[in-house]
Amino acid sequence: MRIRIKICCISSIDEAKTAIAAGADAIGLVAKMPSGPGPIPDELIRQIAQAVPPLVGTFLLTSETSAEKIIKHHGRTNTNTIQIVDLLSEGTYSQIRETLPSVKLVQVIHVISSESVELAIRLSGRVDALLLDSGNPNLKIKELGGTGRIHNWKLSRQIRENAKCPVILAGGLKPENIRQAIEEVQPYAIDVCSGVRTNGALDKYKLSYFIRNAINDV
Repeated sequence: MRIRIKICCISSIDEAKTAIAAGADAIGLVAKMPSGPGPIPDELIRQIAQAVPPLVGTFLLTSETSAEKIIKHHGRTNTNTIQIVDLLSEGTYSQIRETLPSVKLVQVIHVISSESVELAIRLSGRVDALLLDSGNPNLKIKELGGTGRIHNWKLSRQIRENAKCPVILAGGLKPENIRQAIEEVQPYAIDVCSGVRTNGALDKYKLSYFIRNAINDV
């Protein structure tokens, strides 16, 4: 089965169309964050999500940590997937599911240590997928994605082998390292932002190079 590909930090309808035409299965739409690249207004997220063809994943990246606020955030954007980049502090995944039964839930795990592995395995039965990234939510100004750093793929492999749901690999991926990342972790899907951009803009050459390497069409 071909690996699924998500292109994140999409900032316009044109970028969405470019990513999908190149072979993306899903796009990431970044809402307000404490740090990192690519945040866009909720209304623009809604417009891009509405313009995307059926069967393409539209991921709302939300930094909200309350189930109630996540539900309200989704109501402003209407994507088909919610990517929770921090851990829930109020409410439950079940609460979100009951209100939004047709929306998929993806929980981000920032892979830092063996504790990250334990957390990922514990949460994996409650969501539709885990996304393994390289942020650090423990900093004073939280890093919740878009760092451009890779993490320890051996830890990600442990998560993938033990998780109860599919695993999406993110964090510092680029055309030059994507084959190694896939071979070491063997994730269900991969996610990239800065690795296919030049000066912040989506780069068609890097995008094509990345996807060719990811699907091993070289």
